Amino acid sequence: MALNAWNAGNPDGSCTSANIPPEGLPADTSAPTTVVGTGTPGSCAFASLQNAVAIGGMITFNCGTYPVTIPVTATLNIPIDRDTVIDGGRLITLDGQNKVQIMSFNSPGFQSNDHRLTLQHIAMINGKTNPIVQIPAQPSYPLCSQGWNDGEGGALYMSDGNLSVIDSIFTGNRAAQLGPDTGGGAIYVLGSKNGVVIEGSTFSNNSASNAGAVGGLYAGLRIYNSLFSQNSAVGHDANYAGNQSQCPQMNNGQYELGSGGNGGAIYSDGRSMNVLLCGDKIVNNSAGLNADAGGLFFTSNDWLGTLSIFDTVMTGNTGGYWTCVSGVCNAANAGTAVGTNCKSLTVLNSTLQGVP
Repeated sequence: MALNAWNAGNPDGSCTSANIPPEGLPADTSAPTTVVGTGTPGSCAFASLQNAVAIGGMITFNCGTYPVTIPVTATLNIPIDRDTVIDGGRLITLDGQNKVQIMSFNSPGFQSNDHRLTLQHIAMINGKTNPIVQIPAQPSYPLCSQGWNDGEGGALYMSDGNLSVIDSIFTGNRAAQLGPDTGGGAIYVLGSKNGVVIEGSTFSNNSASNAGAVGGLYAGLRIYNSLFSQNSAVGHDANYAGNQSQCPQMNNGQYELGSGGNGGAIYSDGRSMNVLLCGDKIVNNSAGLNADAGGLFFTSNDWLGTLSIFDTVMTGNTGGYWTCVSGVCNAANAGTAVGTNCKSLTVLNSTLQGVP
């Protein structure tokens, strides 16, 4: 079903403490590479969209004057060797029908690709990954990690690319539901050179083992004027390295314990990555059982990443929490919706649950 009333972003607040970068502003689509459709809903078939995406460049739609939903029957593979903009004009919804991941940008490099995918004025709903790399069960060792090592990004998976999401809606998307290192109910980005920018967008009712809505691994996150509501990290017991007596099975290079559940709404991990939240509303999201950070999970593995929270509201989120700054825990308090290891923490004009 198409979204009949467009309501993207956080209408209750705005980012006044940070400048929105150029890549967070809508791209000019006055000279599109491809227009999908010839003026009627019936002309906007999935095959036409698939052909347009294969070409890349600037993609717009002409499907009539009313909202249109396009059922997605196979994952749309975004070109990795050029910039692509997909503009739905606040009329287009892409529906994965709870069967397929909607989009994939899969470059073989790591933090080397300069090309950017921009999604603007579009909705992506009911995307679903179908993971295949299962962690072998160890019934005699219940602490061993369970679930999957793949299946990231219910609506969009990106590897070695750069992403802008502007005035868009993501709802009802699902990535792998169990696993210590998988996640990103709506979006998962791995190894991005220039990071992820999200502006004026809404993420609701998405779920994954970790990162209920948006996950980044070695991918900086800058999120402006956006709403995260009722997203869930549904794994359990978090993720940590144990020893061979606790779990005799190696997974991801360690005797891995726990099966996810971190980052009910947003998740960031890696070295020297920064996270900026400005003008956002992060409410009623949940981490998994015995896991952390209903709102934001951010760990900088080399203690060089910075966390900035401006003009933002975080309330009603559930899960464990901690704040460690420059290796000193409880040196500052990011509240009970956040779990973070970072170089520095800056909070300005914000309401964070658990902070007087």
